[in-house]
This record gives sequence, C-alpha cells and structure tokens, in this order.
Amino acid sequence: MDITTTLKAIESTGLAAGIRDSLYAFPLIESFHVIGLTMTFGTIAIVDFRLLGLASAHRPFTKVAEILKWTWVAFGLTVITGALMFITNASVYFSNLQFRWKMVLIALSGINMFIFDRTCGRNVNRWENDNAAPPSGKVAAVLSLILWISVIFLGRWIGFTTTGQATEPEINLDDLFR
Repeated sequence: MDITTTLKAIESTGLAAGIRDSLYAFPLIESFHVIGLTMTFGTIAIVDFRLLGLASAHRPFTKVAEILKWTWVAFGLTVITGALMFITNASVYFSNLQFRWKMVLIALSGINMFIFDRTCGRNVNRWENDNAAPPSGKVAAVLSLILWISVIFLGRWIGFTTTGQATEPEINLDDLFR
C-alpha cells in the first residue's frame, strides 16, 4: 500500500468523516489543540527562561523543572487533537510544506531536549542553584524557544496554505442557535 492510498484510507474513516462533517467538532478540537500547545509552550518557556537566568533565577532549577510534568500532559493533548485534525484531510496536510516543517521542528525540539538531558541535565546538581545554567544549557534553552516559536508560526501558516480542502458542509446560521 502506498502513502497516497494510506492517506485516503485515513481520510475515509468514520471518525474523520464525522469530524469533517460536523459543524462543531473540528473547531472544538482545534480549540483544545491551541490550549494544549499554549500549555506546552508556556511550561517549556518557563524552564527555558530559568535556564537563561531571565526568570525564577532565585529558585533551584529542579523546582522550576517540576512544571515539565504538565508539559507532557499538554503535549499529549496536542498530539491527540493534532492527529484528529490531520485525519480529516490527511493527504492535503501531508503534502503541505509548512506541515512537514512543523513535524520536523517538533522532532528537533525532542532531540534538543534529549541532548540537554544527556549533557547539561546530567549534572544539574552542580548548577541548579546558580542564576543560570552553564553555556550548554543556555544554548539548549535558546534553541528550544526558537524551535517552539517556529512550530507555532508554522501551525498557523498551515491553515492559510492548504489547498484541495474537502468541501465545507453547507452552514445555515439558524443551525448555530438550535
């Protein structure tokens, strides 16, 4: 089975059709996606600003980093809602350059986090009470902020660059108030 056939099969599932044909499902899912992304970026930014010494410099890094458990919850919500939006028009999203770059940057964000964890993060007990992280931690924080801000921009850009969208169901304004 080639990728085109697979993407078309995903689009033709009952779940995808149900979301696509509903007046409320896609906007509701998209709203939760934005909430999840906001929480993901917000909690990551808190940690990155601490690494840079720009915020909460008086707090031990490990105390500030406790917020990352919420990052994972929010990221999970974002992945689930993103997948639900993707299935509604998988072939269009898959062929969209901004979508592909967004996925690459999310992967690079994960690699950046992994490298931080395996390098600077391994000896956090040596610097956690310092005003800022060592240079490698600062580099990881700057990269993280750049990558996640880029993910946000690309996510918004996707909505303006997709073509070949499935036709919208006809909407009657009276339906909105029933």
